[in-house]
Amino acid sequence: MGSSDTFPTLESLHFPSAQLSISQTLSSLRRSALSVANRLQSIEIDATFAQEVADHYGLPLVANERCGSWYIPPTAKAGSAYFKSTDGHTVMPDALSKTVPIWSAVLNRALFPSATEYHTVRLPPDYLGASEEAQIESRIEGFVHSLKSLKLDLDNLREQLGKPIQIAWANRTYFHPEDLQTSDDYNLLVLCSASRRVHGAEMSEGGYIQGAGDDSEAWAHGLTPPVFWANQAVLKSTPEDELPELIDRLVAEHKLLDVAQDATLISPTRNLYIGSRAGVDAGDRYDLVIDCNGSAAAVEENAKRLNLGCDSGKLGSRDLRKCLEKVREFIGARLGDDSSLSVLVTCENGKDLSAGTLLAIVCLFYNDEGAFDASLSKRAISKQFIRQRLAWLVSSKHDVNPSRATLQSVNAFLMQPPDY
Repeated sequence: MGSSDTFPTLESLHFPSAQLSISQTLSSLRRSALSVANRLQSIEIDATFAQEVADHYGLPLVANERCGSWYIPPTAKAGSAYFKSTDGHTVMPDALSKTVPIWSAVLNRALFPSATEYHTVRLPPDYLGASEEAQIESRIEGFVHSLKSLKLDLDNLREQLGKPIQIAWANRTYFHPEDLQTSDDYNLLVLCSASRRVHGAEMSEGGYIQGAGDDSEAWAHGLTPPVFWANQAVLKSTPEDELPELIDRLVAEHKLLDVAQDATLISPTRNLYIGSRAGVDAGDRYDLVIDCNGSAAAVEENAKRLNLGCDSGKLGSRDLRKCLEKVREFIGARLGDDSSLSVLVTCENGKDLSAGTLLAIVCLFYNDEGAFDASLSKRAISKQFIRQRLAWLVSSKHDVNPSRATLQSVNAFLMQPPDY
């Protein structure tokens, strides 16, 4: 047999597409592991754990947004909070390991100065280094001073809270010692990280996804927690490739079934209200309406309505910056003629752009007692003053959550040199 007839060796064979094929296969497997179906199943598993923690302590469930509502059925959800995480966490988000403990220590010192046993920052055991813990502790008095500078009604807050806050934690590997339960001496606040830690890739976890509810804009196709919990069975029984179409239909049906709800009054004003576009039936109930997302052309001839035409998300926050001068002129003219007129401000969710718009209004036109005063619109405005007025919104509507981009737009508008 000649050399030309010899069989090739394995080493002599080259498959140019093999590496690409393997890469494509792994990517395909990972996308499959991160499917919508796997995410929803993982959310159900984590929600079961969150409920077990609540039952263990006999406490209501409060969602830490933005993603916390995925893990709590609406019928079991007692409320919402917004403590944001900034780090990429593997076990516990820094909102729970640092921010809430700091917040609790600050409130305890400001509201219950004699209850010194609750003044120390209570941090997760063996979680942070001694140096970082000492740095946190050294800043607490400064935070207390900042809280007091907001000019909130601390006496009323003390009366509502009743007693200091005590912190505990719960995750899949750690439950606080059994002797820490609800007590007449303190309000127990259990910080629960619902997801199980994944050490490898999702493909090795049987489809379980850690933090499955995170960044839902990227995977949920518009699905929201209320729609998910109301339609678990049909979502679970639907093939993956049919889910986007089903979700579109369910979301549309949910919007049609939404019952109009009253807007929320922003105290201490007596005429400013906030709400979502879908959730509020404005009708003739409000004298003036500002719709942050509504088409400006739709109300050109209506002197009682101002539509800003802002986009959604970050684009909308940037749009808002360009629209706030219209808001200044609209409110200045209408309330300047009659300061008793009621004003409703809405946006898609009633929490972001509407909050930013109202923040600008109360900074420009309202005095410390919550009364309209057109002469205030030319005053110099500082960041501290804006924070004080933002506290009005958060205190009045606890799920108000203007994004960083929205607040930056409002700050930039309010802090520009006055045009005399």
